Amino acid sequence: MRIWRVLLRLSVSLHELGDVQAIDATGFKRHQASRHYVLRVGYNFDDIKTTALVDCDTSVILDIHCPMKQPHDTQIGRQVLTRNLTQLATITADKSYDWDALRHELRDTGICPVIKHREFYALDKAHNARHDENVYHRRSIVEAVFFALKHRVGETLRARTWFGQFRELVLKAAVRNIEQAVRP
Repeated sequence: MRIWRVLLRLSVSLHELGDVQAIDATGFKRHQASRHYVLRVGYNFDDIKTTALVDCDTSVILDIHCPMKQPHDTQIGRQVLTRNLTQLATITADKSYDWDALRHELRDTGICPVIKHREFYALDKAHNARHDENVYHRRSIVEAVFFALKHRVGETLRARTWFGQFRELVLKAAVRNIEQAVRP
């Protein structure tokens, strides 16, 4: 797995990164398997939840994470962000990454988190009003990158094993990063 992350990092090194990064998740479809294979291996969901960390200035995919199970976005976000602390300056995310421990951890390392609060109380609305809307709305670049990636290479993963699916996603992201670097 380290080899594939190194490949992704090398494809990122071809670009000059900006100050704002964004994180979001999407689903990639699994290739249809036979009913017997599904029962034998224990497939229990059809989509692979994929989380990507993207630079908002260059649209480069910095990191990809696809879990074996379906954990909450805050858990995945913490993993992805702590793995890439040296590359981050300002991180934007939607309400599914709302977790105070994650915010404090990012602030302690000098990263500015622009993560909307889930609105349970009036104070949460006040916190959301303080965010710079121009920075926060740059997180939509992640969705555009996901759309472009799915449109370019397809949204179905052919590999059956988790590691094969992870490898396929990282290769697709690395190829996209390299294509972005050589495009005039």
